[in-house]
Amino acid sequence: MKKEYHKVYINSIGKHLPNSPVHNDEMEEYLGLIGGKPSRTRERMLKQNGIITRYYALDKDQQSTDSVSGMANKAIQDCLTKGKVNVSEIELLTAGTTQGDLPVPGFASMVHAESKLPVCNIVSHQSVCASGIMALKSAYLHVLTGENEKAISCASDMPSRMFKSSRFDKQDKIQEKGLPLDTDFLRWMLSDGAGAMYLSNKPNSSGLSLEIEWIDVKSYANSFGVCMYAGANKKRDGTIDKYWLDYANFSDADAESAINLKQDIKLVNNTINLGVQHLFELIDKGEIDPKKMDWLVCHYSSEYFKQPIVELLKKRRVGDSRREVVYKPS
Repeated sequence: MKKEYHKVYINSIGKHLPNSPVHNDEMEEYLGLIGGKPSRTRERMLKQNGIITRYYALDKDQQSTDSVSGMANKAIQDCLTKGKVNVSEIELLTAGTTQGDLPVPGFASMVHAESKLPVCNIVSHQSVCASGIMALKSAYLHVLTGENEKAISCASDMPSRMFKSSRFDKQDKIQEKGLPLDTDFLRWMLSDGAGAMYLSNKPNSSGLSLEIEWIDVKSYANSFGVCMYAGANKKRDGTIDKYWLDYANFSDADAESAINLKQDIKLVNNTINLGVQHLFELIDKGEIDPKKMDWLVCHYSSEYFKQPIVELLKKRRVGDSRREVVYKPS
């Protein structure tokens, strides 16, 4: 029997950014000093990433002022209020994060409990930057196929807890030599916050609705080593032979920096090439027509990556003399 598909609309969007914006010169007041010394790489990292302010769910005593699921709930409530949505109508919750408040249960369970949504279908997604779009695609497919009619999709992250100076107090090598670059540059880039979307198979009766035509998500994890990760240390050849739960105890894993969040800098540039390459593949398949594009919204973590993206797009002549494509960071 042929399946009937439905249109899917984003009918409202909510967000939560904790506390007040933190400027670059205030960051170490919140994150603290490693080994009691100011960072030697902070100015260089900030110049490269181009970020001016960020948000922390953390006070200057390094105490959490919120939780990952708590921020997700605030974004959901903002979304529901803006959309004038009756909470009892929600049939599905999809939630994405890099690291939730607890290893178990799944993040969607935590957000479901926090948000007091009705008994409903839930789906958890864990990744890094991609977890939010994974959660959105999941909600989109549920509404598209008629499995659910009204859904909330959210994403939330709180990396500040991973980078506060007290996190490294028992790591002797780091206290002596400072943070390695694979962790240090993330410390000056990432910040906390949450977002949520309300999806329905019907547009708003008044006001703006955005129809989702399709969502394409692809993984290249089969082709490269892990790039951004926590819970292990790579050997010189890039392999991992021991995970954080393989240590005799949590203290040993901490002492060897296995729990620290890291990003393999040697692999980062591959994400730029792969992202643009996949865009070209979508153009070749006829899924995207550059001549009909006004805006291309790119997700990248640092201003450092902007020009390489633009140069790759120019080589393919994305955009023409009649319609200039404007490249904006997300």
